[in-house]
Amino acid sequence: MTMLNGKVKWFNNAKGYGFILEDGKPDEDLFAHYSAIQMEGYKTLKAGQPVSFDIIQGPKGNHAVNISASAARSGEPAMAIETLAPLQHEHEDIHAHA
Repeated sequence: MTMLNGKVKWFNNAKGYGFILEDGKPDEDLFAHYSAIQMEGYKTLKAGQPVSFDIIQGPKGNHAVNISASAARSGEPAMAIETLAPLQHEHEDIHAHA
């Protein structure tokens, strides 16, 4: 089975579920339960996060399963660690002048 790609529409940590939109199908919400997320530790998703997944038929519609975070695709910006360094220095400067 080929993994599909999409983005997280929203995910509620307190309730443990949310919805994913498959790429090319913006009108079809796919139910996503925390138990279907493939990651270590606390299983959560963030709105807009790229994901890959499989689809199964559930009792009330399609469910995303085997959900995993996708690496940034070409054309999408990747988070650069270097962008955090200037913020740290600004924080230090503020406290130095206080």
